[in-house]
Amino acid sequence: MIRSMTAFASGAGNHGAQSWVWELRGVNGRGLDLRLRLPDGIDGLEPASRAAVAQRLTRGNVSVSLRLAREDGATVLTVDPAALAAAVQAVAQAQAAAAAAGLTLDPPRATDLLMVRGVLVQGSASEDSESLLSALLASLGTALADFTTMRADEGRALAAVLEAQLAEIARLTGEAAAMAEARREDSRRALSAALRRLFEDVPEMDETRLAQELALIAVKSDVTEEIDRLTAHVAAARALIADPQPAGRKLDFLAQEFNREANTLCSKAQSTGLTRIGLDLKAVIDQMREQVQNVE
Repeated sequence: MIRSMTAFASGAGNHGAQSWVWELRGVNGRGLDLRLRLPDGIDGLEPASRAAVAQRLTRGNVSVSLRLAREDGATVLTVDPAALAAAVQAVAQAQAAAAAAGLTLDPPRATDLLMVRGVLVQGSASEDSESLLSALLASLGTALADFTTMRADEGRALAAVLEAQLAEIARLTGEAAAMAEARREDSRRALSAALRRLFEDVPEMDETRLAQELALIAVKSDVTEEIDRLTAHVAAARALIADPQPAGRKLDFLAQEFNREANTLCSKAQSTGLTRIGLDLKAVIDQMREQVQNVE
């Protein structure tokens, strides 16, 4: 069953003096575009969170945010040595570049370095970062489960809409087939009459060549192949909707094929009735393409 790319979920938790809220939001996208907004100071949180999301989702623009708070005042500020070393190196490079340009920079103050993002980390001397990370990831897993459940619920609603649109496409295709069959004899009579008139007007015209040209006209106006392909596309789309694997990309491609056949049907119609059916098909197919854009 297909899933939507639109969803929202949140999850709260706590561990010791820490409490938090996860929020996940998703909208449609061509691939998986993941945006993380996470607090600093928890080693391994970002790669683990990214891997957890990528394991469950394949497409969509997904934002994941974590708000972390301490429930008591027993906090300490610690310096991240690696971040501090990087900040010091950056300052040294800036001073060297300024000296090469004949400029003199004021020496940096310690407070300037501490204000660089990631250098000063809020934490607790007694805090177990590994157990906090495990608790956060477990809470994220619960929020992800709710997120995918909402995607599945939205997907069922999408599937119902797509099934109704496919049913309309199948109905119109059947109507086009019946109309094409009904006009077959009329077309044959019209071509025969045209052939007789031409022989009356130009008796020396080559009969074989003329018959070939008229046969070519008949083939160019035949819509049997387009109707057969539209019927096959309807069956393929229904199979993709029932497939448990993500099918959004395939459905998008199939919608383009639907539109191509409808365009060809209109160009070959040569009758008001078939043109009307072709335009109705294009309208339904366009509506279906809009819905398909949100399928994972």
